Amino acid sequence: MSTVTISAADVNKLRQQTGAGMMDCKKALTETNGDFEAAIDFLRKKGAKVAASRQDRESNEGVVIARTSADGKRGVIIELNCETDFVAKNAEFIAFANAIATVAVENNPASLEALNDLAVDGQKIGEAVIDKTGKIGEKIGVSKYEVIEAEKVIAYIHGNYRLGVLVGLSADVAGADDAGKDVAMQIAAMSPVAIDKDGVDATTIERELEIAKEQIRLEGKPEAMVEKIAAGKLNKFYKDSTLLNQEFVKDPSKSVAQFLNGVDKGLTVTAFKRVALGA
Repeated sequence: MSTVTISAADVNKLRQQTGAGMMDCKKALTETNGDFEAAIDFLRKKGAKVAASRQDRESNEGVVIARTSADGKRGVIIELNCETDFVAKNAEFIAFANAIATVAVENNPASLEALNDLAVDGQKIGEAVIDKTGKIGEKIGVSKYEVIEAEKVIAYIHGNYRLGVLVGLSADVAGADDAGKDVAMQIAAMSPVAIDKDGVDATTIERELEIAKEQIRLEGKPEAMVEKIAAGKLNKFYKDSTLLNQEFVKDPSKSVAQFLNGVDKGLTVTAFKRVALGA
């Protein structure tokens, strides 16, 4: 079989086309006798092989991106994971995550699987992830995709892409952007379990009641008082753990519900999502 000389210029050209490392590009060109298209395929196959060989690796680092649509009525959160904090801070990795979020908000896929089938830069996201795995040398992947729709949606990213929040408000009114950001920061800090007590699932309520009753009995309270005291503890749980009932962090004299009503009468939260990296 004939061989060709692989020049530094050829290697650099392939690097520019693929973003792969210098040695990987040189090997790909050598293995394919200088055929650039075949070399690109070689690198993609290498990426697929790397991805497969790293499936047992933990990928708890990464970034969380929150984004809203142009009309402000829909928002998405995606989490793109990698193995190390070093890669998570890489500008190219963050740009890739932002590109995926843009595709998600523009196309509104119904699921994470559907998102991976959409194209980013002319390539399916799922395939692009494999290519990035080969280039970076770490297991990466989109692990979470959340979406909400509302009259006004605000997106917030906290802690150097480590936590993302979406807040859906009942109306797009004057001051909604600032109010929504304040509520998003509240959600980031206080991690409510639901909008209000009606949104708390029955399993959580039952667990909280059972914990409260056991605590009361251990305190030696009469059995006849257990139910009443437990109900009081449950109300305290609602106050601490449901968004609208929580004390507003920026002004503890008000609840979140009262704060929003002060921005515009009747303004409230209709939906929210909170995604913390690796959680």
